[in-house]
Amino acid sequence: MLRGTKVGLRARHAEDIPVLRTELYDDAVNGSRAEGRPWRPMTPGQESAPLVVDDTNQGIVPFSVVELDGDTLVGTANLWGIDNHSRSAHIGLGLLPSCRGKGYGSDVVAVLCHYAFVVRGLHRVQIETLADNHAMLAAAERNGFVREGVLRSSAWVLGEFLDEVVLGLLAEDWKAQS
Repeated sequence: MLRGTKVGLRARHAEDIPVLRTELYDDAVNGSRAEGRPWRPMTPGQESAPLVVDDTNQGIVPFSVVELDGDTLVGTANLWGIDNHSRSAHIGLGLLPSCRGKGYGSDVVAVLCHYAFVVRGLHRVQIETLADNHAMLAAAERNGFVREGVLRSSAWVLGEFLDEVVLGLLAEDWKAQS
C-alpha cells in the first residue's frame, strides 16, 4: 500500500467493485461527470466494466483508496495513459459522495504524484478536469500543478458542452516543493 497522511492507495479488491459501481457509476450525474464516455448502466458482474482490473494493460494502474484509520473504502484512483517513452501519465480519481470535502482528494493526488515520480520515474503528470470541478482544481494546485490551458466546450456532459482545464506537474517542480 502507498500511504499519504489520510489515505492509502492499495490494489483493487473484488469486494470494492460493487461499492464503487453503486456509489460512483450507477448514478448518472456522477458517472457522466467522471467518464469521458456517455453514461450507461453497468450490468452487475460485467467483466468489461471499467472498475475490474486488467493486469495485462500496462497503460493504467488502478488503485482503491482507503482511509488509513480503519481501512474504509473511500474511492478510486488511477495513473493512466502511461507513456514510458515520454515518461508521462495522467492522474484520475473519484471519491465516494459521502467522502468528499474531507481533504482526501489532495492526499490522493499527493500519493499518486509520489508513485508517478518516485516509484515509476516519470517526468510529467497531467490532470484534465471539468472547469467547474473546484475541488479537483484546488487539490491539484495544492500539490503544485500548474494550469496550462482550457479546452473550451470540449466535454459533453448531461446535455451541454463544458470546458475542461488541463493542469501539469513536472518531476523537478514536485521534488522542489517536497
